[in-house]
Amino acid sequence: QVQVVESGGGLVQPGGSLRLSCAASGRGFSMYAMGWYRQAPGKQRERVAIITSSGGTNYADSVKGRFTISRENARNAVSLQMNSLKPEDTAVYLCQVVDWGGMDYWGKGTLVTVSS
Repeated sequence: QVQVVESGGGLVQPGGSLRLSCAASGRGFSMYAMGWYRQAPGKQRERVAIITSSGGTNYADSVKGRFTISRENARNAVSLQMNSLKPEDTAVYLCQVVDWGGMDYWGKGTLVTVSS
């Protein structure tokens, strides 16, 4: 069983910064990629950023230049540094872990609220 736990959400003013963290633990999996998704009320889940085991990254157009994803392979952990936050970034942010077998695992999410 693989467990995925996110942390770091909270309330921040527009223009502020937050750092989200995610760690995966468990037996029997070998991680290929980790990523962050978000889901705002009434909207579909969207991928924010993803990073592969080799360090390749991909970002949603809406966050390019503001968000940075990084990972620690040894700890099966990933972080998302979010700068210049906007009210439209408000959402529940969820961490996804994908293993080499194609299985994916999800955390329960952490709420980010950008408001003055």
